[in-house]
Amino acid sequence: MKQVPLKVFDRQGVLVGPLDLPRVEKTAQEWQKQLTPEQFAVARAHGTERPFCGTLLDNKRAGVYSCVCCGLPLFASNAKFESGTGWPSFFQPIADENVATKRDVGHGMVRVEILCARCDCHLGHVFPDGPAPTRQRHCVNSESLTFTDVDQLASLADPAAS
Repeated sequence: MKQVPLKVFDRQGVLVGPLDLPRVEKTAQEWQKQLTPEQFAVARAHGTERPFCGTLLDNKRAGVYSCVCCGLPLFASNAKFESGTGWPSFFQPIADENVATKRDVGHGMVRVEILCARCDCHLGHVFPDGPAPTRQRHCVNSESLTFTDVDQLASLADPAAS
């Protein structure tokens, strides 16, 4: 099984790594059993939720946003900002290793797609129009994410990080 270097939480709720962890690979049928139809349409079929409708857009709580498919931590609340675009936006990932990029030439545009580095969940796109310090805007679909409050980060512990 292919391994990927990723940063994950340990049992104390501390981000550690990178650790070489196995990729998560499932069939479309397995993903459909695990995800809601809306999550599947976005996360596995590379769809986009309607702007200003995502459940995490207005979330102001402190914590971590993880992949809806495999649970990999992707973004921290302290990197979230109000972009006015209608999707949760972050100026950087929680760890560069955890978010993969891919050229996207669909819909008559050239963009940079962002994906979960462990399972290839479609997150959204990254644009060069974000705030300092990175000037990046990771524009992410709520359907691709789960949220964990800061006082519950130990619940995200990866067995490999013990």
